[in-house]
Amino acid sequence: MDIGNVRVGTCGFSYDEWKGAFYPNDLPNHEMLRYYSLVFSFVELDSTWYRMPSPGQLERMAALTPSDFRISLKVHRSLTHEIDAQWQARAAEFRTAVAALASTGRLGCVLVQLPYRFSYTPDNRTYLANLLATLADYPRVVEFRNSAWYQERVFDTLRERKIGLVTVDRPDLPGLPPESVIITSDICYYRLHGRNADLWWSGDATSRYEYCYSTDELKDRARLVRGMSRQAKILFVAFNNHARGNAPKNAAQLQSILADQAG
Repeated sequence: MDIGNVRVGTCGFSYDEWKGAFYPNDLPNHEMLRYYSLVFSFVELDSTWYRMPSPGQLERMAALTPSDFRISLKVHRSLTHEIDAQWQARAAEFRTAVAALASTGRLGCVLVQLPYRFSYTPDNRTYLANLLATLADYPRVVEFRNSAWYQERVFDTLRERKIGLVTVDRPDLPGLPPESVIITSDICYYRLHGRNADLWWSGDATSRYEYCYSTDELKDRARLVRGMSRQAKILFVAFNNHARGNAPKNAAQLQSILADQAG
């Protein structure tokens, strides 16, 4: 399916609840990534946020996918959500794993996703600059959950350092980033979290993202994606509404819509 420089995929792939909804019911878990890579051209590994990845693990995963498949790595939580004095050692460990994936030709980019509580302060600005500098050998994108970071000073710095700003689709709630497309590097990254406003603050990692985009919503998103793709060398679109298999369903629908619009 030719959709130009746009790669559509999901945040994570190894969900048992996707069996029957996306994967065949009898598909062994170790075959999930191979099957997934026949449908989508990229995946965002959220497992690397929960567990520090090893070089061998990522090399084995890469070997299961086609040569033109791309994998983005979400930075481990010890570098974004649970920062302590040992962060530099953790960053070095993570960087070693990234290097192994990059050597396979499958690396898409490194995603630094920061929590809402990571506010715009001098200390946080310094920390983030240092973290991004340690990952400077690889394509980087950053997602802010706090709208205080959305200012020209930040955008200019990201452009100078060739770091992409993640565009987010999210509920319309105070304090969250505005719905805007701000291009700061050759890589565009679009994460769709759903629009579940009622459970955004009170829900867990599943219920917060339990949302299924309608066809009309996806057609509207497709127009936005087309516009973004004209301003970037590559655009990654990652659906994070993983509950009930909504992410692969919506990702496949968006792929079809984009292909139809290109035809």
